[in-house]
Amino acid sequence: MNSRIENMSEEELQAELKRLKDNLCDLEETHSFTFEKTTVHIGAEQAQSMQEEYEEERSLHNEQIAEIEGLLRARGQ
Repeated sequence: MNSRIENMSEEELQAELKRLKDNLCDLEETHSFTFEKTTVHIGAEQAQSMQEEYEEERSLHNEQIAEIEGLLRARGQ
């Protein structure tokens, strides 16, 4: 577990959890808009690179969210 997160107060954890969820929502909306709702032409390599970056960032956010939610549950929230 991230020691920075472990040392946060419950209020700080709640704020960080909200921030991460908001960021994840923004990331997903941006990805959806770029790949589903526009007619922007991008090359295959660039599209693949963007997809990989999206998946990595999405995975990182989900891991951090799960870590904070687990910590809050362990603290009795």
